[in-house]
Amino acid sequence: MGRAGYEAFSPVWPNMEDFADYKVMPKYVVSSTLTEDDLVSNWGETTILRSLDEVAALKETEGGPIILHGSAALNRSLSDAGLIDRYHLLVFPLPLGAGKRLFSSSDTDTQKLKLVEHEVYANGLQKNVFDVIR
Repeated sequence: MGRAGYEAFSPVWPNMEDFADYKVMPKYVVSSTLTEDDLVSNWGETTILRSLDEVAALKETEGGPIILHGSAALNRSLSDAGLIDRYHLLVFPLPLGAGKRLFSSSDTDTQKLKLVEHEVYANGLQKNVFDVIR
């Protein structure tokens, strides 16, 4: 997660039963400003990554998928660097008008996505899972 996401989630998630599994998962925060002193003590192992190169190195290790929660800015950076393999997008049926962009606004090549899973819930919420085609 990015710094802002960590600062939003870390005071709340460690004490929520719905997110109990996150305590034992290693967590990574991509930030150039966060310090070790800023990390909460009750949420298990948390590592600060200082660059996209460090994210790329982490991606090459064994240990399973890396999951990104929130952080539109970090998503754009990871996408532009070619570090995202799959998107799990929840679409809420609520037009908000202007807002944060999920994808880059820079002049990049077209990125093709393949829908691999789709589900619509009774409340209109949609789950869409896309693989990035390279």
